[in-house]
Amino acid sequence: MSGTQSRISLPVWQERFAAPFAPTTAAEMAARGWDFVDVVFVTGDAYVDHPSFAMAILHRVLERAGFRVAILSQPEWKTCEPWRQFGRPRLFFAISAGNMDSLINHYTANKKVRNDDAYSPGGKIGLRPDRATLPYCQRAREAFPGVPVIAGGVEASLRRLAHYDYWSDSVKRSILLDSKADLVVYGMGEQSILTIAQKLKVGGTLRDLRAMRGVAYAMGAKESEAWMAQQQAADAADRSALSIIPSFEQVRDDKWAFAEATRLIHTNTNPFNAATLVQFHDRQAVVQNPPALPLSQQEIDAVYDLPYNRRPHPSYTESVPAHEMIKDSVTILRGCFGGCTFCSITAHQGRIIQSRSSESVMKEVQKLASDPDFKGIISDIGGATANMYTMRCSRPEVEAKCKRLSCVHPGVCKLLGTDHGPLIDLMREVRNVDGVRKVLVSSGIRMDLAQLSPEYVRELAEHHTGGRLKVAPEHTSPKVLELMKKPSIDNFGVFADQFRQASADAGKPKQQIIPYFIASHPGSDLAEMIDLALYLKQNGYRPDQIQDFIPAPFDIATCMYYAGLDPFTKKPVNTAKNLNDRKMQRALMQFFKPENYFEVREALIKAGRAELIGGCNGLIPAQPPKEAIEARRKQANTAARNDHYHSVANTAKGEPAGERPTPPLVKNKGYRPGRKSQKRR
Repeated sequence: MSGTQSRISLPVWQERFAAPFAPTTAAEMAARGWDFVDVVFVTGDAYVDHPSFAMAILHRVLERAGFRVAILSQPEWKTCEPWRQFGRPRLFFAISAGNMDSLINHYTANKKVRNDDAYSPGGKIGLRPDRATLPYCQRAREAFPGVPVIAGGVEASLRRLAHYDYWSDSVKRSILLDSKADLVVYGMGEQSILTIAQKLKVGGTLRDLRAMRGVAYAMGAKESEAWMAQQQAADAADRSALSIIPSFEQVRDDKWAFAEATRLIHTNTNPFNAATLVQFHDRQAVVQNPPALPLSQQEIDAVYDLPYNRRPHPSYTESVPAHEMIKDSVTILRGCFGGCTFCSITAHQGRIIQSRSSESVMKEVQKLASDPDFKGIISDIGGATANMYTMRCSRPEVEAKCKRLSCVHPGVCKLLGTDHGPLIDLMREVRNVDGVRKVLVSSGIRMDLAQLSPEYVRELAEHHTGGRLKVAPEHTSPKVLELMKKPSIDNFGVFADQFRQASADAGKPKQQIIPYFIASHPGSDLAEMIDLALYLKQNGYRPDQIQDFIPAPFDIATCMYYAGLDPFTKKPVNTAKNLNDRKMQRALMQFFKPENYFEVREALIKAGRAELIGGCNGLIPAQPPKEAIEARRKQANTAARNDHYHSVANTAKGEPAGERPTPPLVKNKGYRPGRKSQKRR
């Protein structure tokens, strides 16, 4: 965009609804007529002004309150110059790695580099660094010393205390200490970032921010010692809202201590009764205040009613894959009370459901329907879990004291409001909006809740399924499902029968359920995976996609993976850590693919289940199919290409027939600055 424009132009249809994008360059800031900004928001994602992207929500919340915000999206992090282009921010830098932890964004469960980045233009990789929060904070410090640096987002939230890092296979310190951030805002940050801006605007200090909910901060060594002495002198009643958890050194050196710290952290996630947590790192104390209170319906409506463009910044010449996936979706709720141990949603969004009003949702749907580019199909109406809309504890006084991590495990709590009526009414309203042809539900369905409402299942099958409904039973093993905090596989069977019957009644008998399962989850060994493979065969499921367990920071299942203990019972939990074992578990889930034949065979022999090789009841035939042999040959050639003394030439590429000659030994050229060749002058 030209810096001479008086304003940032938008498509005509949006002028009634949307406000200009935040400036992303000094020229765009000048076009707005600004000579300073209050906040520079630094993000590892492409700038998309859609309420599914954190930077869009936080920018609009601050903008509504009168603050000037610039967005520095995917900056070159090896120099601090991009951080200086807007001048010295009047209030603070807000730092986020993006909508995902940067390492999960970059690497697969097998620690291989991913081929694309859904949050970058064109899906390009390499536009953000590993552990992006750290260099982003450091560049902010370098650019303008003394300006407060506030870190947030998923990466900072899940690393705010000592945590296991899968990619380095080590326990790391709080991200506060490594990033040198002044404060970490954890969880959803609208209330927190606005409070920070307002306090700093009127002359407040960083120390004034320490009393806020939903933040973590580090004290210096001397301050920590003085604080500890003060606590020891205080009455027991004054210390009741405080919990000192095992130190970094303890959790690093002792896996039982790591498990105990995990237990204490996760039993203090209810904002109505959570204690302040303190974890020492050598002589420094890292303090985590209780979580922010959930948003009221009026507050969450105000957030989603802001004038979003629902588009990427117009400077991008390529689409952003994550935006393409969610551009026509509508979020109706926030939070999840499922408490699945492998999931970070509850830890980040909270387990108390925060639902938008039907009026707010309808306003967004009508705006979407007026977009000339809208094709008439809403791709999703949901949230972390689609069918938890308006569900909450029916006894607020009990909710305020409850320490349960899941409202639906081991069974649905009798105090949980499970009425699907408001959701059914909302779905009917949305699909009757002019310009809307179809409304799909693509968010996860909690099957044990859905079974309680046959009417909801009928609505889902008749109006809101695009031929395939994705659900996540995750496993078949009772032991593994217990560790996951998921219902039994029988629960999936009952729901599947309900949905098939509802589809048939709606005249759509070809609609399918697509179940998702996890390989290599803690507690799952070859025996459990073979049982899962048999279940898939017996029920005719052939999953196209497989989810490999990734030990994300902070998760309960990650503690099981690293410590080998259930943090709540302290009972041992076996986990597949060896790469070959993980590959076998993955192959078993797709036993029907010829390229997996040899790995499945190895797994069956290793587990003592050779009777499943061949025969009508076997998982694989006795003899490898031709496709399996060809796949193995290609794999071997790929591994050996240009790295074997007797590799065979490829005549199709113009190479002379026969064996390739042994490549000559090339000496190290060394580093010779300023020389045009490796020869001496």
